[in-house]
Amino acid sequence: MRSPINCADQLRRSSKAICANLAEGFAKQPHSKAEFARFISMAMGSCSEVETWISYASDLEYISKTQLDRWQQFYSHIYGMLVNLRAALK
Repeated sequence: MRSPINCADQLRRSSKAICANLAEGFAKQPHSKAEFARFISMAMGSCSEVETWISYASDLEYISKTQLDRWQQFYSHIYGMLVNLRAALK
């Protein structure tokens, strides 16, 4: 079983990966919009990973139901923004 510390670490890493992928993809945008779209897709994958870790933390009772709902809503909103950003590149 994972400890709360490991779960928190995975949450931090996957949430940071969202920003890192957007930054790296944006830097490549002048050369290739397709490459930027690929990095947005990777950010979407990281966002989905965050949602998985949030559910896992809730299942193990590391976070409350209220916190779960709040974070799920927040990351669903971020995921939707990433979908819209990727669509805007086409």
